[in-house]
Amino acid sequence: MGRTSRAFALAYVLAFCVSGLATQAQAGGFALREQSSFYQGTSFAGAAAGATLSSMFWNPAALGTVGDGFTNEAVFSFVVPTSDVTVTNTVAPLAITPGLRGDIGLDAFIPGSYGAYRVNERLALGFSANGPFGLATKFPVNDPIRNVAGTSEVFSLNVAPTVAYEVADGFTVALGAQIQYIDVRYTSNSFDLRGDDVGFGFTAGLLWRPLEGTSIGLGFRSSVSNTLEGSDTANNVPIRIDNFDTPEIVTFSVEQRVTEAFRVSGTVEWTNWSRAETFPVINTNTGAQHVVGVPISVALEYDDSWYFALGGEYDYSDDLTLRAGIGYELSPVGDAVRSLRLPDDDRLWLSAGLSYTPRDHIRLDAGYSYIHVGETSIPSTFASNGGVSATVDADVHIFTLGVNVALEDGLAGLFGH
Repeated sequence: MGRTSRAFALAYVLAFCVSGLATQAQAGGFALREQSSFYQGTSFAGAAAGATLSSMFWNPAALGTVGDGFTNEAVFSFVVPTSDVTVTNTVAPLAITPGLRGDIGLDAFIPGSYGAYRVNERLALGFSANGPFGLATKFPVNDPIRNVAGTSEVFSLNVAPTVAYEVADGFTVALGAQIQYIDVRYTSNSFDLRGDDVGFGFTAGLLWRPLEGTSIGLGFRSSVSNTLEGSDTANNVPIRIDNFDTPEIVTFSVEQRVTEAFRVSGTVEWTNWSRAETFPVINTNTGAQHVVGVPISVALEYDDSWYFALGGEYDYSDDLTLRAGIGYELSPVGDAVRSLRLPDDDRLWLSAGLSYTPRDHIRLDAGYSYIHVGETSIPSTFASNGGVSATVDADVHIFTLGVNVALEDGLAGLFGH
């Protein structure tokens, strides 16, 4: 390994360590799709088909595609959401003046890490660290609208040790564990709820390559059950939220080579968001629902969601691959239950990206996505909106960089012999 190669590899390992330790202080949505710079460029078309190590987030069987020795991939995404809220009407006696509240979305830095080691020609071991769920919205501190909705934050960190085994030529199965920490904050002018928990789940997947140039992947991420325990710091009351469970996710992807240089891919994904209903906040001193003037609940009432994506990639040269994709997401948030805290709606994804290989063992990925949400309405009749109706104009820009390093000689290959 030359001096330049060692410098690239050492910089990568440092980035990999930092990404594993970094925290996602803010996020632009409850579920975070930004887990791969490679697939960001196709709007995640083909995400479970195993073309790169970060595919194991959606399908752990992608782990079985790694080469000899160690393979590592680091992902760094920056999410810039805009969510302009305009109050249109309020129900008496709320003293909330209609008008523009400004942008309530907060920018987010989202790192992710993947590592793999091939034990033999059939068996591979892997590990990933991601933030699969996140949310951060905040209304102005001195605005009376905070009597209804204030700050909403969700932070998560999920680590997943994984094993993949090729049971037959071209057919790989995999199983992994999920260990997930989640932290939630939910505030208004009258309460400040904070709670966290560590929960457990699993991942499973299949990867089938029936022909050269064809890859079919199916992945499953289980629900992770959480009992959030913490306090209402504004009222000095210990609280608990039961059964705050994250949803199951099933992802199906196909990648097909059309010519030696051109490939097409697609993804269909289902997420069991109907688990997210209304969660009463329990006063753990009394065992009854927490009351601050009125009984306090976290009201979501989501439906299951679907995501569809189609993309393609073209090998411009031996070192440079270009890709693009389009996706459409059916939001779990229906018109009747859209809230001031998370005014989500169906989303159109438009993406482009590239991969550059400066050395045989190093690949650099970059991707960009524009997500169009458009103008949508918030009903005053939904419980968590407290009699406030509004309109929202939203979109999102996502910028992401990634580094993939394959070290056939193990860690010693970083520095040569």
